[in-house]
Amino acid sequence: MSVEVKSVERPKRNFWEQTYIPEIIKGLGVTLGHFFGVVARPKKNIFTVSYPDVKRDYPDRFRGKHRLMLREDGQVRCVACMCCSTVCPANCIHITAAEHDDPNIEKYPEVFVIDHLRCIVCGLCVEACPCDAIRMDTGTHCEPFTDRNKAFLDRDLLMQLGAHSAAEQGGRYSA
Repeated sequence: MSVEVKSVERPKRNFWEQTYIPEIIKGLGVTLGHFFGVVARPKKNIFTVSYPDVKRDYPDRFRGKHRLMLREDGQVRCVACMCCSTVCPANCIHITAAEHDDPNIEKYPEVFVIDHLRCIVCGLCVEACPCDAIRMDTGTHCEPFTDRNKAFLDRDLLMQLGAHSAAEQGGRYSA
């Protein structure tokens, strides 16, 4: 078995091209053009937002913090089917199921914890949930943590986010 290798010659460069000075000048020209363009038209080309005072609008499909939805009677809508924790690629959802006192409800999550330091905000847990119990439509970012223990969002906190999110957002995130 013989392999034919095609030899390609490099193009010859003159002295000017070998110094890269023309390319450096072109790059500086682009940089200076942007700089003086902003100076000449200050309000048109500035994309910086004064964050604490001015907040940007997020798109409708923005995935924010998780929240657990509630039934009309105030119980958590989750039936501990483990679909969300099974489909999670980051393995950040941990559920412990328990039997419910109400005979109409088979199971409920006794423990439901999301580790936000492991979460990759993919939204697969929301898609996998058969009873629409978990959502990521709060419209808020997960805040930074200085203590690892604060990164674990438990069932009660997620239920509070589910109960308050619709009221705070003016009904935009209603159940």
